[in-house]
Amino acid sequence: MRLDDYRESDYVDDRRDSSGYSGGGGKMSMGTLMMLWPLIRPLLRTKFGWAIIGLGVMAYVGGFNPLAFLGGGATTHKVDKRVDNNSAIFAKKVFATTEDVWSKLLPKYGMHYKNPKLVLYRGSTHSGCGGAQAQMGPFYCPADASVYLDLSFFDELSAKFRASGDFAQAYVIAHEVGHHIQNLQGLLAKVQRLKQKWGGNSAKSNALQVRVELQADCYAGVWGHYVNSMHLLDRGDLNEAINAASSIGDDTLQKRAGQAVRPDTFTHGSSRQRVEWFKRGFDSGDMRACDTFR
Repeated sequence: MRLDDYRESDYVDDRRDSSGYSGGGGKMSMGTLMMLWPLIRPLLRTKFGWAIIGLGVMAYVGGFNPLAFLGGGATTHKVDKRVDNNSAIFAKKVFATTEDVWSKLLPKYGMHYKNPKLVLYRGSTHSGCGGAQAQMGPFYCPADASVYLDLSFFDELSAKFRASGDFAQAYVIAHEVGHHIQNLQGLLAKVQRLKQKWGGNSAKSNALQVRVELQADCYAGVWGHYVNSMHLLDRGDLNEAINAASSIGDDTLQKRAGQAVRPDTFTHGSSRQRVEWFKRGFDSGDMRACDTFR
């Protein structure tokens, strides 16, 4: 993507130095303390326990993530600050493109765009929807209208999901902003009510969630249509997004994990579906082409 001269979003809460893991030397968040409290409380009763706490604090300051003991820390090594900051700048610029696209586009459909917030963190943090941890991947929380992104996911996208490239990363952010559009439409609240009625883990609820995710893919495609018209895409960028959409399809992930493909357990859609709906939005640039509920 050609974002060198593009502005950075002002709607960013950068918690990388104050979330559960900051690469050493940062403050531990209240969310992390709450997660560790069941382990800390009994240690406070003995001198030996206080000694363990002291060693834990020293280890944290030295760059070790205490959440690793709980299986909750995705990053147990020091972060390359230069690479991390470059990734943060890129994410902020991509987020700015979503603001510019949707603030101009939504009024054409009789809607007003209210800016969401991008929360950048490392390891763990808190959200309006509960605790956020790196292994959860990027997500949108409608309770505080925020997109949560642990920047280590960009590395994971390339290494684990084999979806490299800057537009693959941008697609992921645009997908989460797509959920914000659904929230503004009142769709997420309606879906949540239906899922509670049916039972959150039922095949019926899963099928409904797939429709939600595919529409967010389509909205990401609509965004892609307009950033392309703004001459922000390089040759090959579209293929990067399509490859990313394909790589994180439910069937592909199940096969990669050595599992049988079970469509009744899908929550995001198959690789074919995800690519199809992203391309539908990209080719049309029209939100009306994104009705996955018909």
